[in-house]
Amino acid sequence: MALAAATACAALAAASPATADSTTPGDGHQATGSSFFEDFDSVDANFWYISDGWTNGPHQNCTWSQSMISTKAGLLTLRLEENEQSKAFLCGEIQTRQAFGHGTYEARLKSATGSGLNSAFFSFIGPADQQEHDEIDFEVLGKDLGAVQVNQYVKAKGGNEKLVALNAPADQDFNDFAFIWETDRLRYFVNGNLVQDVTDKAVIPTARQKIFLSLWGTDTLTNWMGPFSYSGPASMQVDWIAFTAAGQRCLFKASITCNDAIATRTSDEVKEGQ
Repeated sequence: MALAAATACAALAAASPATADSTTPGDGHQATGSSFFEDFDSVDANFWYISDGWTNGPHQNCTWSQSMISTKAGLLTLRLEENEQSKAFLCGEIQTRQAFGHGTYEARLKSATGSGLNSAFFSFIGPADQQEHDEIDFEVLGKDLGAVQVNQYVKAKGGNEKLVALNAPADQDFNDFAFIWETDRLRYFVNGNLVQDVTDKAVIPTARQKIFLSLWGTDTLTNWMGPFSYSGPASMQVDWIAFTAAGQRCLFKASITCNDAIATRTSDEVKEGQ
């Protein structure tokens, strides 16, 4: 997450529950994840952890709830809704139980509609896992559905934000978001096009991270996400998500790793200006 959301990440680290399961949040001993492709016929509880029962801090105006997560016809839906009895808001998030390293991270998603909302696909690790805060983000902010923000944090330091224009509002159709994370290079892609190329190792994360999909809202981060105004249930949909470990290619047909021009271009070529 980015800008004012640095506080959000720190709060997430503090709020994630510790458990006895070695691959759930809070333990600090995650197994290393391997390549996968998830098309969401269901949510496998052995692979995905559904956030439930807490918030990321006072800036977040909704509580994570497993009731806000569902699958149907190969689509994962994360919702934000008002609890009619309590008048409080509930929202949805899932995260991998394992942490992942260098490779290609990809997701196809359609954002929620509404100012004050954040539809996010990102990787993250932090104090809840007894590690320093590293993070790599794609975030669609409800105040501007015509763009996606990319950003990364290294040891809790951000400031690497870039807004990337989309061809159409993110809540009207699906977009493919991807990043290729290497030791000395981090590339962001939107619908197969390179939109950000980072080659300064000082601003490239180093710690293995879990993979997250989330939808949440705010009453306070209005400069960043826009003023929140609830007009009914909001939903973010995810068609698929995947990770391809470094050195592997073409895990599935739509992967950008299947594009030779992307897969074979090295960091050395960037340094040489080719």
